[in-house]
Amino acid sequence: MYDDVVAAAGRIEGHAVRTPVVEISEGLFLKLETLQHSGSFKARGAFNRMLSAHVPGAGVIAASGGNHGLAVAYAARALGVRAEIFVPEVCAPVKVAGLRALGAHVTRTGAIYSEAAEAAARRAAETGALQVHAYDQPDVVAGQGTLGLEVVEQTGGVDTILVAVGGGGLVAGLTVGVRGGARVVAVEPELIPTLHEALKAGGPVPVGVSGVAADALGATRLGALAYDIVSTAGAESVLVTDEAIEAARHALWAEHRVAAEHAGATAYAALAQGVYARERGERVAVVVCGANTDPATLV
Repeated sequence: MYDDVVAAAGRIEGHAVRTPVVEISEGLFLKLETLQHSGSFKARGAFNRMLSAHVPGAGVIAASGGNHGLAVAYAARALGVRAEIFVPEVCAPVKVAGLRALGAHVTRTGAIYSEAAEAAARRAAETGALQVHAYDQPDVVAGQGTLGLEVVEQTGGVDTILVAVGGGGLVAGLTVGVRGGARVVAVEPELIPTLHEALKAGGPVPVGVSGVAADALGATRLGALAYDIVSTAGAESVLVTDEAIEAARHALWAEHRVAAEHAGATAYAALAQGVYARERGERVAVVVCGANTDPATLV
């Protein structure tokens, strides 16, 4: 699948942003997907999916906790196609407003992401629109994997990459994109441990969804494609508390002026909480995966 990631990089060039990497202390890097189109890494997969497939007259359809929907809506507007987005009630108001500003038709339905996804699938069957899954499609995963190619090139190589996990599309793509050149550590909220529980059970299993990052990391189970990739590669998972996520989010703003949503700060929380401790001389990249938040809550 590495070749698919390389192909995706060429396909989305000029559509997605090559986001910067900053070294905040010796050997510690932040990959700022906060500066990606639509405010998160999701634009990579959305563009690759749409540019890899025929988009019918009915346009595209997606279910999302917010960030994926924003990416699909952004890519659809850029490519001149219609977008219909289903979001659960938990979706943050700032994200719903952003979807509408991008011209998407928005339907709020269901308490959690999986219920919105079921509604989107039914609607796609009715209309024939192209489904752009939030994390469990090869084209989407390959698009997210382009981030891994950039991290390796921009840092000159790191030992470890910390990345937040919800449905698993980003950690799967990243794992493929670095092609064994770095250890990938998945960071998950204690209240939404999709990968952690899948690794324990030997496959994706349902988990509860709650906590401060539920709008963006609120998949009820890890994607099958992500599990196959990540479990084969031997990636590991660590868990962080909501309190650590809150603290990491405020630290990113106070110390580095990086505006991150809760999901975006989750990987950094592993360092702040100490569940991942850097070894002496270890080069670590932290993916700050999203910025779609109310800035008034950063201080």
